[in-house]
Amino acid sequence: MTTVVVPAGGLGTRFLPATKALPKEMVPVGDRPAIQWGLEEAVASGVRRAVIVTAPGKELIRAHFAPDEELEKTLEGRGSAELARRIREIGSLCNVEFVEQAQPLGLGHAVLCALPTIKGEPAVSVLLPDDLFSGSPPLLAQLIEAHTWEGCTVLALRRCPKEQISRYGVAAVEGEGPVFRVTDVVEKPAAEDAPSDLALMGRYVLTEDVFTALRTTQPGALGEIQLTDAIREVARGGRVVGVEFTGELLDVGTLDSWLATSVSIVWRDPELGPALRARIAELEASES
Repeated sequence: MTTVVVPAGGLGTRFLPATKALPKEMVPVGDRPAIQWGLEEAVASGVRRAVIVTAPGKELIRAHFAPDEELEKTLEGRGSAELARRIREIGSLCNVEFVEQAQPLGLGHAVLCALPTIKGEPAVSVLLPDDLFSGSPPLLAQLIEAHTWEGCTVLALRRCPKEQISRYGVAAVEGEGPVFRVTDVVEKPAAEDAPSDLALMGRYVLTEDVFTALRTTQPGALGEIQLTDAIREVARGGRVVGVEFTGELLDVGTLDSWLATSVSIVWRDPELGPALRARIAELEASES
């Protein structure tokens, strides 16, 4: 499996007004934008091609992954060879292609927009850049390995507190884990209606039967085509598994979760961490 689809066509309304012109996927987390964290995970999982689904007004994503020889030369001329190397690596992470989602009509619709570019591939991975992964092996690699053994669609699952479960798609499962048979998927259920505490996180391996189901999936109440509806159809009549993965998934989908994730990442950074801790100590001292 060599291709990952990265949906990046949303409006980013939770970050307004910061995302009026800046795509949410380009909001920095530590020293690089969220979407770059996602592509680095995909490449570490063996992916060699990324199809990024963007929207009108998100040209900055395309610009970020384009080679920039002039910037590299400028940095090298100023003695910043290491920074020049890092800039060069962005443009050569993998083969990056772009398709446009004209309107934000749901995750399922974003995957449909990518379908013409992945014809003939029996399975592709999908990575949502709202979640950053920390751990080894990479989360996407864990799903790809499960797909190698199971030969079907694979979902990333994490146990979720009852008070948060309504934010996610939730899987009804059979088995003891960490690999479960998924029998149903419910999108954002009320806590009392959730079929389990296993929530779908932002990583998938999708097989051709899900693509087929997506082509006939009808829009929901908000006019959006939901990926979970297509997965649900396949789970009820075919085979879908979920993996309760190891490692940490860090949310950057809301302003408060982005702040918490950014602090967590910088805190662990050997160069930036000491400065952050010193500043927090100063703030605590000034409040006491």
